[in-house]
Amino acid sequence: MRGDRMSAEHLDEEMRDVFQEIANVAMGRAADLLARLLNNYVVLPIPVVNLLERNELKMALSSLKSVDSVSAVCQGFVGSRISGEALLIFNDTSFQDIAELTEFKGDITPDIELELLMDIANILIGACLKGLTEQLDVSFSQGQPVLLGQHLHLQDLVNNQTGNWKRALTIEIPYRLESRNVDCDLLLLFTEDSLAVLESKVRFMLE
Repeated sequence: MRGDRMSAEHLDEEMRDVFQEIANVAMGRAADLLARLLNNYVVLPIPVVNLLERNELKMALSSLKSVDSVSAVCQGFVGSRISGEALLIFNDTSFQDIAELTEFKGDITPDIELELLMDIANILIGACLKGLTEQLDVSFSQGQPVLLGQHLHLQDLVNNQTGNWKRALTIEIPYRLESRNVDCDLLLLFTEDSLAVLESKVRFMLE
C-alpha cells in the first residue's frame, strides 16, 4: 500500500471514506445516548472529514455559519501516540429546548446554561471518543473539559480557540434534534503529528 494516503498536504478519497465510516459508528453511539437522555430522535448527517489549516477552521463549521451566538466547550485527549481535542459548539438558541427536554423548571441563567452545556458535552465527547478507541484499538486519556465561552460570535470563538496546532485532521459531526430547535457541532481535531499513526491504525480497512 502507498504510504502517502494521508500526508500533511493530502487526504485521499479512500482514506476519507474510511474515517467517515469510523466516525459514523462513533457518532451513532453518542447520538443513541443523547436520544435516550432527551427522549427525542437525533438526526445524524454524514460526518465531514478534512485536513485543515488552523485559519480554515471556520469553514469546517459550515452548519453554524448563520448562527448569531454560540457557546463552546473544548476537551483534549491523548494516547497511543495520537493527540487532539474535541470541540463542542452549541447554538445558543438550543438551551430553552434542552431545558424543556430535561424537564428543568425555573429561569435559565448562565450557570444553568453552562450546566446543560457540560452535561451534553460529557455525553457526546465521551461516547464518541470511546467509539473511536474501540475501532482503532487505541486508548485515550481525556483532559478536563474547558469552557471556551458563552454567547460568543462564531468568529470570536474561532479566533480564541486554544491549542498550538497548525494543521489537523478534522471530523465535523453535526447533531440535530428532530422537531426541536437544538443543534450543535462536535469537531474532532487530530494533530498533524498523529496522522501517520492514524493511517497505520486504519490501514487494514483499505487492504
